[in-house]
Amino acid sequence: MPDLVTFGETMLRLSPPGDTPIETADRFRVHAAGAESNVAAAAARLGLDATWLSKLPDSPPGRRVTGSLRRHGVDAAVVWADEGRQGTYYLETGDQPRGSTVVYDRDHAAVRTATAAELPTDRIERATAFHTTGITPALSETLATTTKDLLSLAREAGTTTAFDLNYRSKLWSPADARETLTDLLPLVDVLVVAERDAETVLDRSGSAESVARGLAGEYGFETTIVTRGSEGVLAVFDGAVVEQPAFAAGDAHPVGTGDAFVGGFLAERLRDGTVPDALEYGTATAALKRTVPGDIAVVTPTAVDRVIDGEETELSR
Repeated sequence: MPDLVTFGETMLRLSPPGDTPIETADRFRVHAAGAESNVAAAAARLGLDATWLSKLPDSPPGRRVTGSLRRHGVDAAVVWADEGRQGTYYLETGDQPRGSTVVYDRDHAAVRTATAAELPTDRIERATAFHTTGITPALSETLATTTKDLLSLAREAGTTTAFDLNYRSKLWSPADARETLTDLLPLVDVLVVAERDAETVLDRSGSAESVARGLAGEYGFETTIVTRGSEGVLAVFDGAVVEQPAFAAGDAHPVGTGDAFVGGFLAERLRDGTVPDALEYGTATAALKRTVPGDIAVVTPTAVDRVIDGEETELSR
């Protein structure tokens, strides 16, 4: 029985070396990149039996995705499509004032036609927890329906549902996101939402505690987590408030930090860790991710424990 099943799109990320602009680059580093698969990979590396569900083109780029995830211990249970393409995105980094640039090339990706009927949903029914994000229903009307179907199926099977709001302004407007996501939230047990997204999408302002309590009261979440960047995270669980400050970390590789937090949190929580322990574990995992190139948190339990203990760490240990 899998501990964790996730569902969503995974792209191939193409990054020029160093701070080379995309338009002058003659070579690119390639990484698998997707919010839900990032969560699965972090959780798998931290000891969970993790499965990622999706739909990919039956092509070398599609197989590149599954090969990358399997190297991190993820069971990539995908539907292979004869039509549709493999989505990609380009990440160009640079110091200020240029900054970083993201260019998506994901139209007509095979995953946009994925339905619950064609996915191996028995994995969700047998899992302890199911996780997806607000990115997935933003990609197509079909995926909005599929996301709701999978959350409903998990609920009916007694599988804990975890959802990261993960708003992306390049995919949809706050109003469109609010209409779709508020229809999904009653099916969620564990909500993760960035403080900025709670205000932009859900029209929730005020302190992180008031936001978390308000959302928990309206939707009945078992756990409501508000992330606050460098200020750490706050959660409401069983009526109590738990705060966890961020661990000191650099800013070399911030992409995927939120996914690393969720993967670390779920890894500890699904091992029957307490909410405070899981928040600490997720926050330490997120700090480590900021030192790792690519989207996936290449971490170990020992490395996370050493961050929590305040020790210098080597990711290979």
